Amino acid sequence: MVENEQAKEQQHLDGIMKELSGAEVRLSNEMAKTKTEEKSISDNFFNDFSLNFSNDAETIETAASIQQQQRVLDERTNAWKQSAQQLATVKRLLGNPYFARIDFQEGQEKPETIYIGLGSFTNEAGKFLIYDWRAPISSIYYDGGLGKVTYQTPDGPQQVNVSLKRQFVIKNGQIQTMFDTTETIGDQMLLEVLGEKSDTQMKTIVTTIQREQNQIIRDTKADLLFVQGAAGSGKTSAVLQRVAYLLYRYRGNLTSSQVIMFSPNQLFSDYISNVLPELGEQNMVQFTYYQYVTRRLPHIDVQNLFSQFEQQLTPVQKKIARVKGSLDFFNAAKTYATSLERSGLRFRDIRFRGEVFFSRKRIREIFYSYNENYHMGNRLNATKERLIKMLNRKIESETKAQWVQEAVQNLSDETIRSMQQDGPKEFKNSDDEYRFFARRLVMKGFDEIQQDIVRNRFINIRGQYVSFLREVPAIYDLAAEGISEDEWQAEVDHFIDVFKQRQLPMADATPYLHLYDLITGRHGEREMRYVFVDEIQDYTPYQLAYLKDSFPRAKFTLLGDLNQAIFTKDDSRTLINETSKLFDPEKTRVVQLTQSYRSTKQVTDFTKAILTSGQKIVAFNRQGPLPKLVVRPDEAGLMTALKEQLKVNNEAKQTTAVIAKTLEDAEAIYDQMKAAGIKVTLIKSENQRLAAGVIVVPSFLAKGLEFDAVVLWQVNAANYHEEDERELLYTVASRAMHRLTMLASPDVTPLLDKVPADLYERG
Repeated sequence: MVENEQAKEQQHLDGIMKELSGAEVRLSNEMAKTKTEEKSISDNFFNDFSLNFSNDAETIETAASIQQQQRVLDERTNAWKQSAQQLATVKRLLGNPYFARIDFQEGQEKPETIYIGLGSFTNEAGKFLIYDWRAPISSIYYDGGLGKVTYQTPDGPQQVNVSLKRQFVIKNGQIQTMFDTTETIGDQMLLEVLGEKSDTQMKTIVTTIQREQNQIIRDTKADLLFVQGAAGSGKTSAVLQRVAYLLYRYRGNLTSSQVIMFSPNQLFSDYISNVLPELGEQNMVQFTYYQYVTRRLPHIDVQNLFSQFEQQLTPVQKKIARVKGSLDFFNAAKTYATSLERSGLRFRDIRFRGEVFFSRKRIREIFYSYNENYHMGNRLNATKERLIKMLNRKIESETKAQWVQEAVQNLSDETIRSMQQDGPKEFKNSDDEYRFFARRLVMKGFDEIQQDIVRNRFINIRGQYVSFLREVPAIYDLAAEGISEDEWQAEVDHFIDVFKQRQLPMADATPYLHLYDLITGRHGEREMRYVFVDEIQDYTPYQLAYLKDSFPRAKFTLLGDLNQAIFTKDDSRTLINETSKLFDPEKTRVVQLTQSYRSTKQVTDFTKAILTSGQKIVAFNRQGPLPKLVVRPDEAGLMTALKEQLKVNNEAKQTTAVIAKTLEDAEAIYDQMKAAGIKVTLIKSENQRLAAGVIVVPSFLAKGLEFDAVVLWQVNAANYHEEDERELLYTVASRAMHRLTMLASPDVTPLLDKVPADLYERG
């Protein structure tokens, strides 16, 4: 019976493949024909009618003819673009036409069968042969079992009776696997997909969307969608598919340039860069938070990921960093900025040719001359308008300056011709001629002053931020955080020393930019509609509040795993509470993903046991070898064990990542491996591309990535001893899909003491 069904399905698939192949040829021909017509119209644009402007009637007729010809040309261009889009979809579907079938009945209507794939496809008569996975009707496949299922349509909820759900794995036009299921996606299907080898770029797994993930993908109501998910639970997959769904759902009103995603590092951005194009959409705007901050601070060296990870903070510095990352500190900056409307704003002189042109004292007088109805942004704009008016009034007097007289006398013939292009060809007298060239030179010179005014360069933001830090004890309850005023001011002194070198710690980068925005009245990027922040456990509440201010009209999707905090460590626990204060609770939705799909059951059970706070992580039932712990007296012994393990992994055709704790460790092990004749790539910067084969990577660059096999280098007491490094150990261990090996000398980290002995083997 099953074989007979599969034969019928293969017959249906053969028909679809034939239709797709025919459509590919048809669309290619249409595009070639349209291109030829477009070229012909373009080449003969003015030959098909005569240009006649002899009177009003002829002019109107000529204009109408040009307009009509342009319309025909635009129609051809649009037809070509449409065909190109359809052809791209057809080519994508030829590789894998569809992955699901559903049979259902709507009320008393006759039963229907539809097939679901990565895009929609209709035959020449306009009949749907394949439905896009994002179409409203496709949600039946994801949202329920058999029987009565309700799905949302543009006209409201619709109920249908589902009688069959069938899933397929299709390769090269042949059905490899098919089975019927009552639930959304059975484990068997996931095993098919997850059993595949890791890739240097993330795969699209639309076919394996679970019900919880489908809620994430299709949510259109929440202003804040918070996704907490265990390592490997499909958070990022669901969110990328959410982007694709939103672009499909709001086609015409939403473009990929209105969607921004903050990734943990550039490596990860590269890793996911293929997913949206595979789904037929353009990539959204992508930044790391570091890139977002540094692009606005071009002349300051902001502390990077590597430096953040490697820095050793004293207990007092840890407390101060926690304060600077808090929502209370965000509010303190707002309080301080409001106080500057009355007094205290610091200015700098505007200089011209080495001399003070507008003194800071004069600028201050202007700024504070406006009444209390003027708030920061208005006050600043009024000051700028006044300064530009004063600048324009000084043009005439400046033409008599010594430097102008000398410059006019030294003008070359070529410069004179250039300056005279849009001026008079002859002058009445030499005074007029001098005045013309003098004004041109002064105005060109004053451009620099105008730029200084327009770009707020007369505000001393560096000095202002230091003043703010000095004022903090008066507007923030430091004692409640266990910090004395002397300790705070000593840290401000240390900050000034660093800042003088044009270096800015990451803990200060966001408050610094926020204060500048508050002073200048910047209203953020109002065009952005959706903001996605991945790995939010490594953000501070201040950073998230700043992003919310920076994208005031956007809906936010935040996703992460509070067990994987590498940079914020203990503070990640309060993050949900702090962040939720920023959004309307009525429009906030929290989705918890507890099922982990990335790793085998053995790897998931082991990594879960590293954590001590009883997190909900459900292992997916995929079998593999137990994680292995190898302890040797010295590194030479570990090197031998590493070579043996790489041989095992290579024979199993598994790609291996050797993860070291620090960059220094990664560089050292890379040198040793090269010396031992092992072909290996060192990833030491987030701007590098992931390479095929064996790679060595420091722990802070491994976030969000996954590998067939992982070898953790030097899991010893020296590297992993503090309790707040437990989450780091969990994060790096959970990168492994199929095989996890831990190497340590001369001892093992105490963080593994409570892991049951039957969850791993000693080698």
